[in-house]
Amino acid sequence: MSDSTQIKAALADLARHLSVERGSILRAWQRSVEADPQLTTSSNLSRAQFNDHIPQVLDAFERRLQAQDPVEKEVATEEQKNSAAEHGLHRWQQGYQQSETIREWGHLHYWVLSELEDYAQAHPQLDPQVMSIARRSLVRLCGEGVCESASSYERLQRTEAASRLRELEGALRHLRTLERQRAETWREAAHDLRGSVGVISNASTLIARDVDADPTRSQSFRMLERSVASVRALLSDLIDLARLEAGQEQRRVAPFDVAAMLREFCETLRPLAVQRSLFLKAEGPQTLEVEGDSVKVQRIAQNLVLNAFSVTQQGGVRVSWADREASGLQQWLLCVQDTGPGFSARAAAAPLEQALRQATAESHETDAGTPAAATLHSQSAAGGASDIGGEGVGLSIVKRLCELLDASLELETAPGKGTTFRVVFPRAYVRPGSP
Repeated sequence: MSDSTQIKAALADLARHLSVERGSILRAWQRSVEADPQLTTSSNLSRAQFNDHIPQVLDAFERRLQAQDPVEKEVATEEQKNSAAEHGLHRWQQGYQQSETIREWGHLHYWVLSELEDYAQAHPQLDPQVMSIARRSLVRLCGEGVCESASSYERLQRTEAASRLRELEGALRHLRTLERQRAETWREAAHDLRGSVGVISNASTLIARDVDADPTRSQSFRMLERSVASVRALLSDLIDLARLEAGQEQRRVAPFDVAAMLREFCETLRPLAVQRSLFLKAEGPQTLEVEGDSVKVQRIAQNLVLNAFSVTQQGGVRVSWADREASGLQQWLLCVQDTGPGFSARAAAAPLEQALRQATAESHETDAGTPAAATLHSQSAAGGASDIGGEGVGLSIVKRLCELLDASLELETAPGKGTTFRVVFPRAYVRPGSP
C-alpha cells in the first residue's frame, strides 16, 4: 500500500472516530460555553437549538477528511460553508451578538482540537502527516465558520439598513407631498414651508389660528398635524435605534410581574384600538413573576403592538403572555397576534420581516420539539397599512432590544392568516460572578 493510500485510510479512520465521539464533543462544547462569563444568551436555548447546524458542519468536516479526490473535498467544503452560514442566521434570530457567535466558534475549535490531540496520543504509530492534515482542515473549518457567520450578520445588518432606508424614503416622499399640498392649499399661510419638521410645526401653528372659520383649512390642519406627529415619531425611533446600535443602552435586571405590566400597558393603548374600531385583547396568567428589564420589555411590546395596528384594518390585536419550560429551561413568552393581511399578501413587507420569517421557519426545522406560534385568521385586505408608523425602524429596535435581553424573536404568518410575533425570554438571568 502506497504512503498516499495509507494516509487516506488513516484519515478515514480518524473521521469515523470523530463521528463516534460527536456527542461528547458537542456536550463539552456546550459546557465550556455555559461556563464562559461573556456568553449568556446560550442559557436560554434547548440542546437542539444550541447545537443548531454544528452537527452538519462536523459532518462536512468528516467527509472532507475522507474525501478521495478534489471534487469530493470541494463539495464537503461548500456544505461546511452553507451550514455555517445557516448557523449564523439562527444565532442572529436567537438574540446573539455577533461577538458571542464568534466566541462560540472558538470554544468549538478548542474541543475538536482536543479530540484530535487525544486521538494522536492514543495512536502513536500514525504518520505525522495525518494529524497535520487534520489540524489544517480544522483551522480552515473554524476560520470559514467564523467568516460565514460574520457574513450572515453583515447581510442581516444590510437588511435592517434597507428597512430603515425605506422608512426614510417614505418620510421624504410624505414631506414632498405636504410641500405640494402647501403650494395648492396654504399659499397664504406658509409660503416658506420647505419640508423640515420645524417649519412644518410653525406652519401648523399659523393654520390653527383660524381653522374653525374655514372647514377646508381645518381638514388640512388635522392632516398636517398627523404628519408632523408621524415624522417626529420616526425621528425619535431613529434616535432610539442609534443609541442601541452604539451600545449606550444597558439592561437593568430586576424581578417584576410581567402580567400586571402588560395588562396596564394594553389599557393605555385601548383608546387607540377603539378609535380604529379594532379589538385589543390582553390574555395570560393573572400574575407571572419574572426577572428582566421591565422598561425594555414594555418597549418591545409597544413597538410590536403599534406595528400590528398599522397593518390591521379589521379585527384587532391580541397580546398574550405565558410561562414555558422547554428542555429544562425556564422561559416566558410574549405573543402579539394581529388579523392583518399576513406576510405573503403584503408586497410592502419589510426586508427585516422576510429575514426573520425565514430564520424562524428554519429554526423550527432544526428543533422539531419547539412548536410554532399560532396565528389568527386574517380579516384585512392587503395594502391597508395606516399612518401609525412603519415596521422597518420599529422592528429593528425590537430586534436590538431582544439581543440586549438574551431573547429570541420569532415571526409566523401565512396566506389567509394574520401575523404573530413571539418573543422568548429567560425567566431569570445569570448574575455576574454566579457559578
